[in-house]
Amino acid sequence: MPLPRRHRLAALLLALALPALLWAVLPLGASGQSQDDLQETIDSSKAREGQLADAAARLGRLEQAAARGVAKLQARQAEVQAELDRSQARLTVTETELAQQRKRLQRLRARLIRDRDQLADMLRATYVDTPPDMVTVLMQAQGFEDLMTRVDFAKRVQKAGASVVDAVRDGRDDAKRQRSRLTKTAARQREDTATVRRQRDAVAQMAAAVQARQSALAQARAARVQALRATRGSRLRAQKTLKKLLDAQAKAAVDKRGPGGPWAIPWAVVQCESGGQNLPPNAGAQASGYYQFIPSTWQGMGGSTKHAYQASKAEQDRLAARLWDNGRGARNWDCAAIVGII
Repeated sequence: MPLPRRHRLAALLLALALPALLWAVLPLGASGQSQDDLQETIDSSKAREGQLADAAARLGRLEQAAARGVAKLQARQAEVQAELDRSQARLTVTETELAQQRKRLQRLRARLIRDRDQLADMLRATYVDTPPDMVTVLMQAQGFEDLMTRVDFAKRVQKAGASVVDAVRDGRDDAKRQRSRLTKTAARQREDTATVRRQRDAVAQMAAAVQARQSALAQARAARVQALRATRGSRLRAQKTLKKLLDAQAKAAVDKRGPGGPWAIPWAVVQCESGGQNLPPNAGAQASGYYQFIPSTWQGMGGSTKHAYQASKAEQDRLAARLWDNGRGARNWDCAAIVGII
C-alpha cells in the first residue's frame, strides 16, 4: 500500500531486514548488472560494433586496393624480369663470340709468326746461306735461259711466302676489328643489362613495400574483426542476461505462487511487503497484514476489522485482489516498483 513519504524509508528498512525478503530485491544479471546497466551495455556495444564494422570495411577496401597494386607490380616485375633474361641472353652470346674472336686472334698471331719463320727457312733453303745479290745470280747462271729460270723461281718463292703472310696478316687484322666491335657491343649490353636489372630490383622493392602494407592492413582488419566479434559476443550475452531479467520480472508480475500462498497479488510484491507474514501495524503508517494495508485503505475497501492483520487471510486476499485489479492497481504498492513490476 502507498505510504506517507515520512514513513516509506522505515517501512523499506523493515522489509529489507527480514531474511525472507532478500531475494525480492531487483533481480540482477549474472554479472551483477541491473536492467539499466545491461541496456546501457547493449547500446554502447551496438555503437562500438558500428565503429568497428566501419573500420573493418574501410581497412578491407584499402587491403583490396593494395592487393591490386601488388598484382600490377608483380606483373611489371615479371615483364622486366623477362626483358632482363633476354638482355642477359644477348650478352652471353656476345661474350661467347668475343671469347671466340680473342682465341682466333691468338691463333692468327701465332700462325703469322710461324709463317714468317717458314718463309725465312724457305729462302735460306733456296739460297743455302744469305740470299745472293743480282750480280751473283748473273755470274752463276749458265746462259740466259738458266738466268731467267733462277729469277723466276726467286720471284715465285718470294711471292708465295708473301701471299701466305699477307693472308694471315689480313686474318689477324679482321680478328682485331671483330674483337674491338664485340668488346664495344659487350660493354653496351652489360650496361643495358645492368639498367634492366636495376629496374627489376626497383619494381621488386616496390612490390615488397606494397605487400608489407597489404599485410599490415590485413592484420589491422583482422584485429578489428576480432574486436567486433568480442563486442558482439558481449552484447549478445548482455541481451541474453537482460532477457532473463525481463522474463523474471514478467514472471514475477504474474506469479502468485509462494510459501503460504496462493496469493492475491504477485508473490514478489508480497515477499517485499511482508515476507508472507501477517504482520501487525508498523510504527509509522500503521500498515499491517499480509498485504500491508494502511487503515484508511483497508476500511475504504470494506474491511471488516480496524486493521487488516485482524481479518482472515481469505478476506485480505479478496480485498488485495480487488485493489490489484489484474496489475492496474500495482502502483498502490511501493514494492511493485522495487521488484521491477512497474
